[in-house]
Amino acid sequence: MGCAVAAPSFAFAQPATPRSLLLSNVRIFDGVNDQLRDGHVLVFGDKIEEISSSPIQPPAGTETIDGGARVLMPGLTDAHWHMVFAPNTLANMEASDTGLMYANAVAEAERTLMRGFTTIRDVGGPTFGLKQAIDSGAVPGPRVYPSGALISQTAGHGDFAPAYAQPRSLGSEPSRFEQIGAFVIADGVPDVMAAVRAQLKRGASQIKLALGGGVISDSDPIDTLQYTPEEIRAAVQVASDWGTYVATHVYTVAGIHRAIDAGVRSIEHGHMVDEQTLKLMAEQDVWLSLQPFEAGDNPLTPEQIQKAEPTSHWDRVAEWAKAQSTKVAFGTDLLFQPDGTGAQPKLLSRFARVFGNSGALRIATSGNCDLFALSGERNPYKGAKLGVLERGAWADMLLVNGDPTQDIDLLTDYERNLAVIIKGGEIFKNTLPDLAK
Repeated sequence: MGCAVAAPSFAFAQPATPRSLLLSNVRIFDGVNDQLRDGHVLVFGDKIEEISSSPIQPPAGTETIDGGARVLMPGLTDAHWHMVFAPNTLANMEASDTGLMYANAVAEAERTLMRGFTTIRDVGGPTFGLKQAIDSGAVPGPRVYPSGALISQTAGHGDFAPAYAQPRSLGSEPSRFEQIGAFVIADGVPDVMAAVRAQLKRGASQIKLALGGGVISDSDPIDTLQYTPEEIRAAVQVASDWGTYVATHVYTVAGIHRAIDAGVRSIEHGHMVDEQTLKLMAEQDVWLSLQPFEAGDNPLTPEQIQKAEPTSHWDRVAEWAKAQSTKVAFGTDLLFQPDGTGAQPKLLSRFARVFGNSGALRIATSGNCDLFALSGERNPYKGAKLGVLERGAWADMLLVNGDPTQDIDLLTDYERNLAVIIKGGEIFKNTLPDLAK
């Protein structure tokens, strides 16, 4: 007796209709222009379908939010964030089960989004799996441009092994930090190229290389030059072959020049730069990814505080960069302080001291996203523009109680003043009572 076989139902399945959302009666900061304009914004699926100064007649079934003349702006971005490092301590990353490390990172991803940061560039850490979970909708969080492990030389900024440990290149076992994908130690051109390729294979959108000393890494003085020109050029070549770029941790003038000469596109930190080098960066179209560090931002020992002093003059560097028309990105680099990540928007408000409210907001929206777009073919969100409110852009938006172009400090009280948070057309927060269908 035979068995009847039904025709596969998926052949006749109809695709689900994308959701639509109308935000009416809003004042629009588009991420590019200083001036606000009154209007209405229609979202279809995960992108902006229409922006109009006249009322929009939405499709049937559209969810509607009356903005009540609140400011609608693009989601904020952070060009120097560490999704795993920020909510964990060095001790629990090294000594605890990785489950704890990732549980902290998952929780922090949602908190980052709830602070209004809808996109971040992660410049070091094991974030590939968390990014996949966010992109699939399994957990809430920002869009992620991951670098994967920070690539460092022996005795470099990413080498946290004891001073008398056998170097990795001489046959020692990988450290705990290497095992979990936080850092990778690579010496010599072949190993550097392999390390870069490994991060790209895992899904890196850009590469992070350490070219100078750091504050929290005790074995490398700030003034040290790390990686030879040949090693840096090798990393740049591999990244370029994959259609993307290299960003480098470096503070000093000599280190920045070495990076520029090798083809690096983004200088991370650069707090000891001079005006002439900033002019060269502008001429060579090299970005300065600047963090407005001030005392207390990161938990430091007295020795580290002394070591950090030459790197603490961000406002002077920002003024010089503005005068030289150097491209500046905003980032925070909050590290290893689970209770301190909420300072992220406070650091953004500092940028307004130099760039003004609207200028700081432009940098943290469309400006940062211009930097992210350098990842070219490795750009995980290249289907539309990020950081702007315009037709066809990704629908990542914040509805703000008050006008941050006049008072950027409103964003520091994000729980009170971010009335609506939208990413990819999906509402993640709505405190207004007038959501209706």
